[in-house]
Formats: sequence, structure tokens, C-alpha cells
Amino acid sequence: MLRKIFTLLTMGAALNATAQLSKTDDVKKSLTLDSKDTVMWAKGGVFNLGINQGFLHNWTAGGEVASITINGQFSGFLNRIYHRHIWTNNLDMTYGLFYGYSNSFIPRKIDDRIDFTSKYGLQVDDKKNFYLSGLFNFKSQFTKGYDYTVPNWTQYPTSNFLSPGYFTGAVGVEYRRQNNLSLFLSPIAARMIVADKYYTTLKPDGMFGIPYGKTSKFEFGAYFTGRLQTNPAKKIFFRTRVDLYTNYLAKNLKDSVGNIIKRDNPGNIDILWDNFFSYKMSKYLSLTLAATFMYDNDLPYSSTYTDPSTGNVIAKDEPGANLGWWQIKQLLAIGIEYRFK
Repeated sequence: MLRKIFTLLTMGAALNATAQLSKTDDVKKSLTLDSKDTVMWAKGGVFNLGINQGFLHNWTAGGEVASITINGQFSGFLNRIYHRHIWTNNLDMTYGLFYGYSNSFIPRKIDDRIDFTSKYGLQVDDKKNFYLSGLFNFKSQFTKGYDYTVPNWTQYPTSNFLSPGYFTGAVGVEYRRQNNLSLFLSPIAARMIVADKYYTTLKPDGMFGIPYGKTSKFEFGAYFTGRLQTNPAKKIFFRTRVDLYTNYLAKNLKDSVGNIIKRDNPGNIDILWDNFFSYKMSKYLSLTLAATFMYDNDLPYSSTYTDPSTGNVIAKDEPGANLGWWQIKQLLAIGIEYRFK
């Protein structure tokens, strides 16, 4: 394994390739369903793979002696248009690993996400952009997650595939304008959160909103999701998404003697705000900025951790501690971009 890593280190290069699946302007326009006789499939997407490598020797300013970062991202859609019916499917997947000399090149995750949405809608009127729609959404991750600020972190995973796993089903009304804007609102949305029992026993009040020692939790509430993508200029692309969910059944969690160990109510709205910006600097060179902001009352932040071996409470040493319960992921990159249809 180390031989392969050092081989990559000697390459002294960065690779960032983007492949775009077939997608045309005609497909985008057809999604308005202007013609009641429209029958077609529409598909498209972007795949991005980036590899960054670094090496230092006798570097006065200091730094990681040798490192490799690998990032992969896929965002795609598959839609079926049949007269006034439309079936849309969106899949977003990301995964990233960091290998550092100071950590014996043991991989550390820097990104991990699975997000799939399938939605079926019936247009209310041929001349209007409103649909009666049903939606299914699934969120999880690929591999185990760890808190790298904890000693011996490899022995104490904090999450895994389907731990947690979020399954959401909703019915409501959608406003849709071409393939650029979608606003979906549902007052009837059910959500199931699942996780392995190991993870829900890590804390006295459970994990991911699931009570201590249980493997699932059912929620019923309201759900909103909005998606927008636009090209304000020839070289600029911007995509944003907002998800909001409130649980009608939310209430304070109490222990066996009635003491409140976690406060909750329907006003604690789960928030996901996802943004992606791209500026094409030249034919093959582009600047990209991605930022994701999440808030979930079931996923609190703690500035301390308990050492499993000694039971001592220790303060975490990390930047961004003042941001509280917000989950934030940000990436800025300049790289080579290649597209084909």
C-alpha cells in the first residue's frame, strides 16, 4: 500500500477531470411540458474526480511531509416525461479521502454522502407549472465515520452506512419551471431514521434522534425542498438546494425518573442548504466553490469528548468551535475541467 502511495507522490501532479453525460437544451425545454403530446426520457449528469498530491523536505514553514487527497463527486438525473406526467430522479454522491505521512497514510475521510430523490408529478393544467406530486428521498453514507480528534479513533466509529439512514416519503404540490427551478411543499411527510444499535448506545440520549438502544425512529411532519440552477453568464454556473423538515411529533426526551435529557419541539426545523458555484476561467481551467450548511437538533455539537479508556472529559482542539450545532462543509478548488456530450 505504501509503495503505491509513494508512487503517486512522485508524480507531482494534480488531476481534476469532469465528465458530463448527455444533456441538451432541447431536453431542458421539454421539461416545461408545453406540449401535451410530449413523451421522452431525459438524462444527464456530471462526474468529477480530483487527485491532489504534496511533498515537503526541510521546509522551514512546516507542513505535512507528504500527502494525497482524492475526491470523487457524481450528480445526475434521469427523468421520464409522458404527456402531463413527469417522473424525476436525482442522485448525488460524494466521497473523499486524505492520506498523510504523519498518520502513516491511514486514510481519513473528508467527504461521504449519498442523496437520492425520486418524484412523480401530474400537471394540474396544461398551461400551468403546478403539479400534484409524491416524493421519496434517501440519505446516508458509504463507509464508517470517525471523530479524528479522539485518540485511538479507529476503534470508535461514530457512523456507518445506514447508521444513520434517512427515508422520507411525502405528498404535496410542486411548482416547476423547466429543469431550472423546482419548489415542492408537503404538509404530509413521514420520515424513518434507522441505525445500528451500536451507534445509538454511544450517548445516554441516543444518536441521530433515535432513543438509546433502539434501531429506528418514526417522524411525521411537513417537508419543503427547493432546487435552482442557473447560468447568469456564459462562463458561470450556479446550483443551490434548500431542504426543510419539521417533525409534528417532536417532544422533550425524559429519563426513567422524568428528568429532561434533551429538549425538542416542532419548531426545531431540520435545515439543509447546498450550494455549488463554477466559473470557467479558460477553455480547460475552472474555479469551483462548494458549500453545504446543515442543522439538525438531533445532532448536537459538543466542545468536549470523553476518553473511553480513562473516562476523563477533554476539550476538543479544532477550528470553528464557535459555530455551534451547525454542520458546515466548504471546498474551494481551481482545476482542469473537461466536458463532453
